[in-house]
Amino acid sequence: MASILHLMPDLEPDEMSYIQSLVQNMSEDEGRQFANIYRPRRREPMLVLLTTVVGFFGVAGIQRFIVGQIGLGLLYFFTAGLCFIGTIVDLINHKRLAYEYNVKEADKVVMMMRYGR
Repeated sequence: MASILHLMPDLEPDEMSYIQSLVQNMSEDEGRQFANIYRPRRREPMLVLLTTVVGFFGVAGIQRFIVGQIGLGLLYFFTAGLCFIGTIVDLINHKRLAYEYNVKEADKVVMMMRYGR
């Protein structure tokens, strides 16, 4: 499968590159199956950004919960985003948070497809 662009056009460039490396040896059907499983699991960088902004106005740490970092989410919640410093860092690094989460999810999907559910 040469390109995943037609199956998932909303991917960021670095995520697109990583996903293409994962699916390059898959058949067209396997690529479609991967896209169908992966698409609902991934997190948009804009979602991470918006939930980080919410942290300034009440519930710090939501962005960490949605990227699967429950421990940090609780820490941010009980410390007001580490006195807002952690929240500010997450505002700056929201794309990296989303990318790291999405890479882990993509790897999980590939393993699921390879070794069964």
